[in-house]
Amino acid sequence: MVDAKMLNKMSSAPGFIAALDQSGGSTPGALRLYGVSDTDYQGDEEMFRLVHAMRVRIMSAPAFTGEKVIGAILFERTMDGDVDGEPVPSYLWEKRGVVPFLKIDKGLNAEENGVQTMKPMPDLDALLIRGREKGIFGTKMRSVIAHADKGGIAAVVEQQFQVARQIIGQGLMPIIEPEVSIKSPTKEQAEAILRDEIAERLDKLPAGEKVMLKLTIPTVADFYAPLVAHKSVIRVVALSGGYSTADACEKLSRNHGMIASFSRALAENLRVSMSDADFNASIAATIDQIYAASVNKS
Repeated sequence: MVDAKMLNKMSSAPGFIAALDQSGGSTPGALRLYGVSDTDYQGDEEMFRLVHAMRVRIMSAPAFTGEKVIGAILFERTMDGDVDGEPVPSYLWEKRGVVPFLKIDKGLNAEENGVQTMKPMPDLDALLIRGREKGIFGTKMRSVIAHADKGGIAAVVEQQFQVARQIIGQGLMPIIEPEVSIKSPTKEQAEAILRDEIAERLDKLPAGEKVMLKLTIPTVADFYAPLVAHKSVIRVVALSGGYSTADACEKLSRNHGMIASFSRALAENLRVSMSDADFNASIAATIDQIYAASVNKS
């Protein structure tokens, strides 16, 4: 069973989820945005040490608390790391009041039928058990939709829900993430197919089973309102998808019931060269901006 206090916070508390889960493929880009060039480190171990230091700086900033940041999605190495000698999941929940999630997917298959499904996860049960033992509340897994291909989108959603059932079986809360690319020439049409496919599978979930959804901000405001209201969904969160912080927040503010789960948009204005005072002031301002878009709907 999922942790009741964490479930209550994730179900009803105002705020948003910070996505701190850049993995091997996206880490160099995240570091470049932070002001760390590819020539500033050698090898994966040094790269991951630097990105962990960036994440620790974010997580330990005074404004990064459960008052506005209700959850954080972690890369596996971040879950296994520490902040000031304390394991990251327990630090987040016990010291900051932030619910910890774990990114579990192992990357994407090559595009087929306009989509990229997730690569196999043969060791998933072991990872889920380890995460649960470390205090992880839920998980996140990402697929990508590039075109409005009904067969491809159905395959993505079917895979997501199959894995979600496995996650639920291990006592964790799944975040289902079938991302529609913001560059898709058929984005609006893909979203229509996706909404119907998700709704069909939500209706088939056994009584009492709950999931979260992480979706690209839709072209049409409030398009995902039926999913927000579904009895089997505890929260619908929005990915920034490459939009700037300002654009992502403006688009999100028009979607009632959706809260942010931003990665790039959260760290957009942070730089390694900043003093602690400037860094903390910058992340505080961004947290306020994302919180407002998540909570204050016109």
